[in-house]
Amino acid sequence: MSLMVLGTASHVGKSTIVAGICRALKNRGIGNAPFKSQNMSLNSWVTVDGAEIGIAQAVQARAAGIEPTAEMNPVLLKPKGDQVSQVVLMGRPYKDVRIGRYYQETDALLATAVKAFTRLEEEHGTVVVEGAGGAAELNLYDRDIANIRLARALNLPILLVADIERGGVFAQAYGTIALLPEDIKPLVAGIIVNKFRGDPALFADGVDTLEEICGVPVLGVLPYAETGLPSEDSLSIADKQTREGGVRIAVLRLPHIANFTDFELLERRASVTYVNPGKSLAGYDAVILPGTKNTIDDLEVVRTSGTADEICRVRAAGIPIIGVCGGFQMLGRRLLDKGYEGDAPGEAEGLGLLDVATTFSAYAKTTRQVRRQAADVSPILSQMGEVSGYEIHMGTTERGGDVPAFGEDGAVSRDGLVIGTYLHGLFSDPAVVDTLVGYLAGRKGIEYRPAEDECDPYDRLAALFEVHLDMGRVAALALGSGREGYLYKERDQP
Repeated sequence: MSLMVLGTASHVGKSTIVAGICRALKNRGIGNAPFKSQNMSLNSWVTVDGAEIGIAQAVQARAAGIEPTAEMNPVLLKPKGDQVSQVVLMGRPYKDVRIGRYYQETDALLATAVKAFTRLEEEHGTVVVEGAGGAAELNLYDRDIANIRLARALNLPILLVADIERGGVFAQAYGTIALLPEDIKPLVAGIIVNKFRGDPALFADGVDTLEEICGVPVLGVLPYAETGLPSEDSLSIADKQTREGGVRIAVLRLPHIANFTDFELLERRASVTYVNPGKSLAGYDAVILPGTKNTIDDLEVVRTSGTADEICRVRAAGIPIIGVCGGFQMLGRRLLDKGYEGDAPGEAEGLGLLDVATTFSAYAKTTRQVRRQAADVSPILSQMGEVSGYEIHMGTTERGGDVPAFGEDGAVSRDGLVIGTYLHGLFSDPAVVDTLVGYLAGRKGIEYRPAEDECDPYDRLAALFEVHLDMGRVAALALGSGREGYLYKERDQP
């Protein structure tokens, strides 16, 4: 048996709750796997066999103690703008579609998702299913393969997550349940109140009220907590808090920024600010150009906003500049699209800070995990040693006079201060982060002490759940028992 986690809205914490349940079940000796039938995100991960899935499912797989696979996220939508998304199906690029055309394939995509779920359940026994957005989107019920249609196909007990930090938690939970289709309401087995600040005992009467009006038990009130887990999508950028003082690093907030999770460990070691194009880059100790789904389009924004000139001024001042994936491509001399990266063939002049040129000549992607040796180029790369990461990119890049940055990957300028790489996940390595931040701190004449190893965030999250969530009931539901007496009951009407 398995269970399903749905939300009252987007960004209520479903991904984190699934991760916590996966680890808590694992710690109780219950093998399990995560699953999200359809995900929309520009933050993705590459599996061992080169499949691309949403980063949240990779995180949840780690929590479950298993290797991520394509079955955990069979449909990944990567927005490209103008109502067009790239569809990644079972880990491989499928096609670019407009949303209306995409909905015409709902039945086939749902069938693929159900098959993937079945394989996971056969292999791991229990699957923790994550929905998408809000569960009660009435206009989507006929084509919602992440919530209602999937719930109908799988017939699993549902845990409903409500976000008390947003306010209106009673309306969230009651309204969602009231609007669910009549055949789905009986599957609702419990409510989880998430992101509570303060003493949960102060919400005891709120729990009673929720249970009374919703006809469903509240299985826990989870406190607001910094989990240290990667963010699922761009909604999380707005929540980021910049540390004060110390080393200051600017990450360009490109319109189609992808895999900004690359820098979340860096955020805990330095003052990282996501800077919109057109804003000043003065006063930063390093500038990072991140990945993007639309490299040439975002490069045009960088130029028209004046940020290209800002980057050149930063370079002239001797400030380190790092480009990752699409950001690496932008740092080159030229980008040539033969009709695969954008809507039509075209050519763009790069920033010219690295002697490389990129051509988009096929719809295929390079997706692989890699381990490479950093180049012996001072002052930064020569201190990094062996690094690991994963590539997710379209296009091929040819180097001119610059040497590779990591094995055969990327490029680095002769003075070592401009670095380009295709390696996502590079700055998830504490040693790499400490190398960069330590170097920047030394330039400023300030002391930097590498942080001590942090405790496992998954175990920390599971411990939180064991205290604040009725994991006994959750485990019983996941194992197919304990459903009697805990499912939705229609309230008696006055």
